[in-house]
Amino acid sequence: MEELVNKIKAEFEAFATDANLQVEKGNKAAGTRARKASLDLEKLLKEFRKASLSSAKK
Repeated sequence: MEELVNKIKAEFEAFATDANLQVEKGNKAAGTRARKASLDLEKLLKEFRKASLSSAKK
């Protein structure tokens, strides 16, 4: 589970960096990368939710 949390942190940092580039400088490529990172984050967060629920049941 710790590895999953580290993946989420890294993916969020990538998302935040690209999102800021899009907002501040209007970088369209950064916007594309941010959208992709948000989809990856969604998958990781769903995986975290499943792992968290299963560990809580034990």
